[in-house]
Amino acid sequence: MSPATLLVTALVLPAATALLVPLFARSPNRREAVTLLGAVASFAAVAALVPPVLAGARPAVDLLDVLPGLVITLALEPLGMLFAVVASGLWIVNSLYSIGYMRANDEPRQTTFYVCFAAAIAATLGTAFAGNLFTLFLFYEALTLVTYPLVTHHRDEEARRAGRLYLLMLVGGSTVLLLPAIAWTGIVAGSLGFHAGGILAGKLGTAALALLLALYVFGIAKAAVMPMHFWLPAAMVAPTPVSALLHAVAVVKAGVFFITKVIVYVIGVDTLRADGAGDWLVYVASFTVVVASLVALRQDHLKRRLAYSTISQLSYVVLGAALFNPLALIGAALHIATHAVAKITLFFAAGSLHTAGHVDHVSEMDGVGRRMPWTMASFAIGALSMIGVPPTAGFISKWFILAGAAGAGQWFAVAVIVVSTLLNAGYFLPPVYRAFARAPADGDRGDALAESPWPMVAALVATAIATVALFFFPDVPYRLAGMLISG
Repeated sequence: MSPATLLVTALVLPAATALLVPLFARSPNRREAVTLLGAVASFAAVAALVPPVLAGARPAVDLLDVLPGLVITLALEPLGMLFAVVASGLWIVNSLYSIGYMRANDEPRQTTFYVCFAAAIAATLGTAFAGNLFTLFLFYEALTLVTYPLVTHHRDEEARRAGRLYLLMLVGGSTVLLLPAIAWTGIVAGSLGFHAGGILAGKLGTAALALLLALYVFGIAKAAVMPMHFWLPAAMVAPTPVSALLHAVAVVKAGVFFITKVIVYVIGVDTLRADGAGDWLVYVASFTVVVASLVALRQDHLKRRLAYSTISQLSYVVLGAALFNPLALIGAALHIATHAVAKITLFFAAGSLHTAGHVDHVSEMDGVGRRMPWTMASFAIGALSMIGVPPTAGFISKWFILAGAAGAGQWFAVAVIVVSTLLNAGYFLPPVYRAFARAPADGDRGDALAESPWPMVAALVATAIATVALFFFPDVPYRLAGMLISG
């Protein structure tokens, strides 16, 4: 099968899965088997694209001429390849986890859940494979629409309120800021394509370029750069597998992926570095990194603590890209992968605690590690990766960003990374300490806790292992990230 055919196949498989799942609505085992098979097949197709991309191939396919100059095009480059591998690979473990979680918690509308989840992966892969800004915008918006039913899954007032905010901020940001930025780019550059070095060199002055970059950064609200972050903590009302999708696999990663694509392939790193039009982004990203960490320190609800952690960690990617330094850019790309495996582990563990004994707050975690050792050991690994402690994956990406900042003489950014690392430790180590070092309080339900259903435990242990394995075997993501700067 040619790389171009594989590209289309990888996109079609999750879409086909979304269409097939309802046919087995009355047979949960078959419905979930279809989901797992779709996930495995999709990952296999994506993985088969890695060798040709590493060898220099850039498969591309024009799908549809919508209007003159507006073509829906798929084209694969190294950053998209990295994002696609992460999303398709984690779909497998998230599907396994979802089987245990949705059944154990007797969640309603499970068929709708699996349909929307598969559709979300299809939109995510479309985002990764987009060959121009027009195609990227279409799949990016489709991702918002197909994940809305997941955010509002419980259909109570809190879920509806979160859903309204979700649509308001994501669709509103795209309509008011992102779409004008894309139109402006097309008018000035005469193209919406992605090209190494960008397409805007010498075509806009410093002030105009800075404004255009701002329209992109804040219009891409999925990246949750403050103040465009409020939708993300609100969306935590959704079931935990949805939280994992939002924070690790698809939605937020689509945001930082989009911003990185714009910096590298639309505006251009050299263009931004030469005239200082993007210098402000270092400070905006740094503000988000630190302030979100400070807010996370105050959150007792575990999923909300993880949500604010995600807001902070996403801006590591933005910060790395905004330094316009080769090492930092490699770190930004790597952080898309390293954050994904660690953060999905943390959300899986949070869902496991909820399922086993409705433990949802950090203050309720005393002694739970003694009753749920697999869950809490995996949580500890994910937490250490978020902090950036070797031998976990988070150390690698943080190190590259830190080295890039130091190499560029950006000592403010160096200080931000150091301070935020201490803050990460401040809000991630207390849950681990409580779980293993404290005994359950008298009458605490911790004595009755046991591990959650095996599909959940298997999934979270697998992602914890991947978090460590990525430290020792980073070759593929590192090579893909390195090709981002070498062309």
